[in-house]
Amino acid sequence: MHKINTNLFIFCVNGVMKKLNLIVAILGLFTCSGFGQSYNTAIGMRIGTEWGLTVRQRVVNNYAAELILQSSLQRAETQLTLLGISHKPLISRRFNFYYGLGFHKGWADQLDVDYEDPLGMDFIAGLELTIGRLNLSYDYKPAINFVGGASTFYSQTGISLRYVVGKRDKYFWEQKGKKKRNKGKGGLFGIFK
Repeated sequence: MHKINTNLFIFCVNGVMKKLNLIVAILGLFTCSGFGQSYNTAIGMRIGTEWGLTVRQRVVNNYAAELILQSSLQRAETQLTLLGISHKPLISRRFNFYYGLGFHKGWADQLDVDYEDPLGMDFIAGLELTIGRLNLSYDYKPAINFVGGASTFYSQTGISLRYVVGKRDKYFWEQKGKKKRNKGKGGLFGIFK
């Protein structure tokens, strides 16, 4: 009886693992192809544990820079954050997983706080969906203060709603140069055809 239950358990685990491996393989195929972002520039609002403004600019291929100006709902601080972000498409370049890191500088909003202005490093990871000219994202953005701040670690989450100002076009450095063919002339200087 004990051996039958063990075999049944192993059979069920193997079946679940095969299905899980298939799902991971299919998702892997979708994430490996294409570029990760369907826009060049998007501007909007970020609301969560902090609220503020966000500007995201594609730099090259699936890499972007994001500038966030935010005020905390938990502390009397305002922060300016600059992030470098990498986009990975999940199903298409309109639905992405992204991650990155950067730095922040903060300022106390009140004079009577008992800590220095924060300065530190940020990490970010989230999901992003672009439909037409609207870009919606949800992310987790932990921040570590090297200097100052109300605490050494800030745990931040946010939903960003952005308007796509510039649709994705290739920048001049991304375009592959097309060689002009010299029509009508063949060989060396047109002598040998």
